[in-house]
Amino acid sequence: MRLKSLEIHGFKSFADKTKLEFHEGVTGIVGPNGCGKSNIVDSMRWVLGETSAKALRGGEMADVIFNGTDRRSPLGMAEVTLTLADCAGVLDTEYDEVSLGRRVFRDGKSDYLINKQPCRLKDIHNLLMDTGIGRSSYSIMEQGKIDMLLSSKPEDRRAVFEEAAGITKYKTQKKEALRKLDYTEANLVRIRDVIAENERQIRSLSRQASKAKRYQSLFDDVRTLELHLSHKKWRELRAEKSGLTTSIRNLRLQQDELEDAIEKRQAEMASARVEYQEIENRLSHLQAQLARFENEIGSANNRIEFNGERSHEHAL
Repeated sequence: MRLKSLEIHGFKSFADKTKLEFHEGVTGIVGPNGCGKSNIVDSMRWVLGETSAKALRGGEMADVIFNGTDRRSPLGMAEVTLTLADCAGVLDTEYDEVSLGRRVFRDGKSDYLINKQPCRLKDIHNLLMDTGIGRSSYSIMEQGKIDMLLSSKPEDRRAVFEEAAGITKYKTQKKEALRKLDYTEANLVRIRDVIAENERQIRSLSRQASKAKRYQSLFDDVRTLELHLSHKKWRELRAEKSGLTTSIRNLRLQQDELEDAIEKRQAEMASARVEYQEIENRLSHLQAQLARFENEIGSANNRIEFNGERSHEHAL
């Protein structure tokens, strides 16, 4: 397996899209100070999963994006794609060429890619494990890294040798398995607690179920008794209703008879009122005649008295 190409766009000093082809026999990149050699190494470390901005000589991850110059405006994204060739049989993949990509935006959003397909950083680490390729592996040695490695602790040198020996993957898998076992053990403890709590609840529910069964039995008995009592009351009410219906029928007959009698009496009263009115009229007429007769009698008496007085005067 070998490095085939490195494509950089917007990463640090690489404002323009730049593609470096690493043909067979290429052993290094040379150039004057400040031409960007360290930025190429940083781009490799970054695309392989470096998450420390300090390790990339920056304060934050957005510092890897081209920040602009007096003549060029800053970019909003940095992207690096590293292509490996002759990967079949070395990496856990069926492809002969594998491209690893990473891009970051100024708002902090970032993407990882394997063969231009979105993936996780963990997928890249798993793919490159035990190959010596990675952000902290021995395949990338910046200035001072060799002296630091030689003077470092035995545990730190052991990590490099284990990576070269190809056992890091298995140690990582062992660590992951142990972590999963610890997690499973914690889950088992929690499950035991849940089972104990459920058993306690089951005992409580069992007592409640016994009470519920007894209540259901008593409820059924009460319901049966209520049905019998309701049936008895229904028969009594039905008999009472029958008697009341007969009474209502008789009362309605009496009402009809009374209404007929009232109508007859009302007709008689109307006839009596007519006769009474006729008698009143006759009485009024007779009273008028009597008054006229009385007036005539009074007038006649007055004339008689007047004539008598005159006769008496003549006799004298």
